[in-house]
Amino acid sequence: MTSLLQPPLITRLLAAERILVAGAGGGFDVYAGLPIALALRAAGKEVHLANLSFTHLYGLPGEVWLEPDVARIGPDTAAPEGYFPERTLARWLRLHGMPDTVWAFPTVGVRLLREAYRRLVAHLGVDAVLLVDGGTDILMRGDEAGLGTPEEDMASLAAVAGLTEVPERLVACLGFGVDAHHGVNHALVLENLAAIDRAGGYLGAFSIPRGSREGALYLDAVEHARAAFPQHPSIVNGSVAAALRGEFGDVRFTERTKDGELFVNPLMTLYFGVTVEALAAENRYLDRLEQTVLTRQISTVIEEFRDELPRQRPPRQFPH
Repeated sequence: MTSLLQPPLITRLLAAERILVAGAGGGFDVYAGLPIALALRAAGKEVHLANLSFTHLYGLPGEVWLEPDVARIGPDTAAPEGYFPERTLARWLRLHGMPDTVWAFPTVGVRLLREAYRRLVAHLGVDAVLLVDGGTDILMRGDEAGLGTPEEDMASLAAVAGLTEVPERLVACLGFGVDAHHGVNHALVLENLAAIDRAGGYLGAFSIPRGSREGALYLDAVEHARAAFPQHPSIVNGSVAAALRGEFGDVRFTERTKDGELFVNPLMTLYFGVTVEALAAENRYLDRLEQTVLTRQISTVIEEFRDELPRQRPPRQFPH
């Protein structure tokens, strides 16, 4: 039974005992799940963090590999200095005296990624998986005029959709509006959420309270990561952090956005929750990804699907 006093997404997570919070789209996506992970740990849950990684993991030493395509990243994992969000997060966790393992998956196709998830889920004994997307392009069903950057998100969604042995599989999106610079139309995002709601898979929306412990720690983690990668900070988490601080409009926190205009606003601090089952059912091409082994195969499948469409859903303007 759900209650107005608690978002359905949180109700479901609190019913689990061991939860895997995993970044779906690579890069810094795992950071978008940090506030929920911290709140669940404070509630006494066993929480593990994982991420689809853009780092070249296959160059890591053999001892980090739990299983094929499952790497255990810690603060001292030996690797070249540079872009390595999973290790940076592990170092931040250690600074705050928290469990500091961050599991990492390489960017592979659905068949290999599902097996990697299955091995990690069995090793950890988790009874819930929460996929987290920094942005909302994981909610795109495939027939929209702009899909954002779908390859990694769809690999993660399809992989976890096949883990029927896990009792609870959920998705949370943070950063509404951020994907506009990748061509996502957010009126269509809301239309997709309405369709998921009609199917019984929408789990509500809620914001990160700025004055909460989780909000303060999230801001600290984002700043720690920005200091670690001053030339390549996360646009998504930087935007969410700016919104959480009460900033508004074209906020400048990195040269990476100099050629575009941001619209930082309070909606960026909202989580939107859905079930994996309902989101997968709404997607128009997810079943075609089942046998993919490489990420570029996912790109090809998506392109072929879109070539077959008689028309794409055009962008819509907000009416107010």
